[in-house]
Amino acid sequence: MVTIIDGECEIWVAEEAHRMTEGGMIILPVNTPHALSAITRFKMMLAMIRG
Repeated sequence: MVTIIDGECEIWVAEEAHRMTEGGMIILPVNTPHALSAITRFKMMLAMIRG
């Protein structure tokens, strides 16, 4: 799970782009390709949840 704390970025999950801004949150599914690219300087928090 990624939460954007400050700034703006684009996150690709399984070839689908998501534009994220402050306060945005997205779940990165297991075994799914993903990538991040900064639009502006940004800070994020990554939380890994194991079940």
